[in-house]
Amino acid sequence: MKLTKLAAMAALFSLAASPALAQAGAPACTADVHDDFDFWVGEWNVYAPGNEEGLGPYVGHNTVEKIHGGCLITEHWVNTAGAGGESMNMYDPLIGAWRQVWMSNGWFIDYTGGLDEDGAMVLTGNSHTAQTGVTSPIRGTWTLQDDGTVRQVFEQPDAEGEWQIVFTGVYVREENDPRAEEAEAARAG
Repeated sequence: MKLTKLAAMAALFSLAASPALAQAGAPACTADVHDDFDFWVGEWNVYAPGNEEGLGPYVGHNTVEKIHGGCLITEHWVNTAGAGGESMNMYDPLIGAWRQVWMSNGWFIDYTGGLDEDGAMVLTGNSHTAQTGVTSPIRGTWTLQDDGTVRQVFEQPDAEGEWQIVFTGVYVREENDPRAEEAEAARAG
């Protein structure tokens, strides 16, 4: 009798699973919201902001890829000192917002948000530094510029709770970067 119940349950589970298996190859994340962060996908040379005459110093390289049927955007960052970090970015249907989880050697960020009225991706949450044990609020904003670059700004509140910029990076697509040779030489050491 136990064997019969077991066989019946196995048959039931295999029938229930077969439609899902048949659709496994179909793209899962096709709603427009899954394209909100596509402007950041690409191979990027990242510079500090400069003045009216151009960009500041080269600060690192970022590879941002959209994978898994358009459901996940991964980031692979390496700065000029060779230190790196990784992030996973996705539209999270459980909370109805975009989410980024970042991890590097001792620095963890988890924040959520979405596009603002100007089309910039704005994520707010917390960062944690393992070495100090300090957790603090953080806000990241990615803005597509008219020239195709992306401006990334990280802010944290000061003692009075006012947001202060702690990092600004200007992302230039490798294939459009007039300083690409300089960036490549910096990566080579």
